[in-house]
Amino acid sequence: MSVDVVTFGCRLNITESEVIRREADAAGVADAVVINTCAVTAEAVRQARQTVRRLRRERPDTKIVVTGCAAQTDPTSFAGMPEVDRVLGNEEKLSPVAWAGLDSAEKIIVGDIMAVTDTALHRIERIEGHTRAFLQVQNGCDHRCTFCIIPFGRGNSRSVPIDDVVAQARRLVENGAREIVLTGVDITSYAPGLGLLVKQILREVPGLDRLRLSSIDSVEADTDLLDALASDARLMPHLHLSLQAGDDMILKRMKRRHSRADAIAFCDRVRRLRPDVVFGGDIIAGFPTETEDMFARSLDLVDECGLTQLHVFPFSPRPGTPAERMPQVTGDVVKDRARRLREKGEIALRRHLDGEVGARRRVLTERGGLARTEQFTPVRFTAPMEPGVILDIAVAGHDGRQLLAA
Repeated sequence: MSVDVVTFGCRLNITESEVIRREADAAGVADAVVINTCAVTAEAVRQARQTVRRLRRERPDTKIVVTGCAAQTDPTSFAGMPEVDRVLGNEEKLSPVAWAGLDSAEKIIVGDIMAVTDTALHRIERIEGHTRAFLQVQNGCDHRCTFCIIPFGRGNSRSVPIDDVVAQARRLVENGAREIVLTGVDITSYAPGLGLLVKQILREVPGLDRLRLSSIDSVEADTDLLDALASDARLMPHLHLSLQAGDDMILKRMKRRHSRADAIAFCDRVRRLRPDVVFGGDIIAGFPTETEDMFARSLDLVDECGLTQLHVFPFSPRPGTPAERMPQVTGDVVKDRARRLREKGEIALRRHLDGEVGARRRVLTERGGLARTEQFTPVRFTAPMEPGVILDIAVAGHDGRQLLAA
């Protein structure tokens, strides 16, 4: 293709990058590179800027377009970079009109994302480099966590109509998808209900082998979702939870809607319903006002919830958020706490891997000799396998990060 896309951030961005490629190509855009940015952390924004500068050095005559959440929330700073030719907002990046007018003189095309009230389903037949299919069901977020800039990059919560989602799931399976991952910014806010959507997909797309969820907010998990987990083995036994902290005062200052006890109780309840389930979690290290005792409760939460995979975020203040104005934890302490959380996560992962040795697991093969179990644990084969195949394998061992197939 004549358009290259560099993607930062979440599965939703990965999905949207495919739409960008399609729309830019259809508009006849030639010799362009698009940086689809993330704004979750200051580091993500820094990496995007670094990528822009590197690409300009490597490709001095190529048109560079910056889009995504960082471009939506701070378009003028990217437009101020001499390396950047055009800045597109999150809604505009998916618009054929924006790509057709790429040669106009206007450098910033970023609309009011808060005024967007619906989300259209963008039909994607496949995602370059991925064996599983990502299906966007929702966008935006109605919550206002004090550390998070994403609602201002994505707008308010809005859902793709359920019939459209089911129809797209059916098309993906007809095109060979063995596994579908439901994606969005806050998918548990899906209207009329994530559990209802999951049940309808499983009922109306019987050829689907595996259905997986991206990150969820456990406090929003409805009865239908828990019932689907308990009753249909095709819904994968892996939940990644937006936990963020293990101390109630910090959770309150974050404006999270769950307590420590809520998180633990949710994991216990799901584990009773689906004994083979595993949990991952997002945890922020060094949130403003966090003391050592408060941080210790985040460390303890890993064991209390039985987490196997951690995404650790060293706190970085995002301009315009309430947390930016709170008393900050010093940088060295934030870095040290993030390190300790990652070490805790490595111990938890190793414990999970130890328990898998000798088991038989059904895996979906990927490129490069890799596969994933139903619990999303990575598996390494001794030789490359055809991607997109479900195999029954014996686990021979592990290397501390991934399982090894016999």
